[in-house]
Amino acid sequence: MATKPLPLAGVRVLDFTWVVAGPVATRILADHGAEVVKIERKLPSMIGDRKRGLQCDLHRDKLSVALNMAHPDGLALARKLAMKSDLVMDNFSARVMQAWGMDYTSLAKIKPDIICISMSGLGHTGPRASYVSYGPTLQALGGYTQLMAEETGEPAGYGYSYADMAGGYTGALAALIALYHKRRTGEGQFVDLSQFEAVVSVVGPALLDIAVNEREQQAPLYNSQEGPAAPHGVYRCGPLGDDDDRWVAISVRTQGEWERLVKAIGAPAWTSDAKFHTLYLRTKNHTELNANLSQWTRQHGAEDAMMILQCAKIAAGIVSNGADICARDPQLKERGFWPGVLRADGGISQITGIPFKLSATPGSVRTIAPEVGENTDAVLGELLGLSRAERDALIASGAIWP
Repeated sequence: MATKPLPLAGVRVLDFTWVVAGPVATRILADHGAEVVKIERKLPSMIGDRKRGLQCDLHRDKLSVALNMAHPDGLALARKLAMKSDLVMDNFSARVMQAWGMDYTSLAKIKPDIICISMSGLGHTGPRASYVSYGPTLQALGGYTQLMAEETGEPAGYGYSYADMAGGYTGALAALIALYHKRRTGEGQFVDLSQFEAVVSVVGPALLDIAVNEREQQAPLYNSQEGPAAPHGVYRCGPLGDDDDRWVAISVRTQGEWERLVKAIGAPAWTSDAKFHTLYLRTKNHTELNANLSQWTRQHGAEDAMMILQCAKIAAGIVSNGADICARDPQLKERGFWPGVLRADGGISQITGIPFKLSATPGSVRTIAPEVGENTDAVLGELLGLSRAERDALIASGAIWP
């Protein structure tokens, strides 16, 4: 039976993105069939191996062309590639593409239906438009760092750049919306995406509290932000082998849930104490409540505690570490979330999967991430029709990185 084409087959993306946010956006498009041609500098990688780990994950299913954008012929090649593309994406600061003459105003003159998406840190307008930013600085600007604090009040921040994921998924969504508009009207357009606004928009209930009630936000610690809950937090569990840093998260919001939890943990005497009879009282006496519940969780492994409580329809989940997520999680394993891609040395690199499955035309991971410039010959030869002699001359002139 013939395989159906992927949903974005026939769409070509000229990809100037780098670091994480932009590559996440173009990766989503590539996984669903778009031909993503990545324009890169031929410099030693400072952020990891392209065939393993994060860089492999970010750039799978893409093509890499190494052009010298400081050379006039390198710029000319980039413009020719733009003329054969549907969409040009970057996540530089607002001024970079304009300096190259690769901004929307310039490209629309040679390809009127081009879509340009600029995923800059703070957008192209406003007093901070020219600011340089990375995910952690955007999270600090957006209030996340202040909201993630220790009990002492010292900011803890996020260990990983959540802002990059928010910006990346927003960028992919913006691309699909602009492509749909182009399909209906034949018109291109400029998309001014602010990664700052993308991450602020998903800060959670605190954003509504700020906007509606004009309240200054305090770090929530382990308090429920969506509504009163008790018990609500993370509780130390018994060890797993030599790992004694095992925890389970538990959240109980209703009287019915509390009664089911009491039954599930064997109705110890402390659960009959009047100070825990109602949600209000449990919230008021949460310190003692948590200490009592921890006595039960400490007698169970995190996985067992989760299973016991989930069987009682209580929201509970282990606090996963890397080994839990990558090797032990049966849900991710069953859904094939860790596909493998074949390396030239015959080994397999595991990467993250696609978190949604289309029933008729599911996306797929088809090729391992290319080295910088790995596809230069193929793209310039097949897409632009340059002969071997022409390509050699461009390499000799410095327009193409060897």
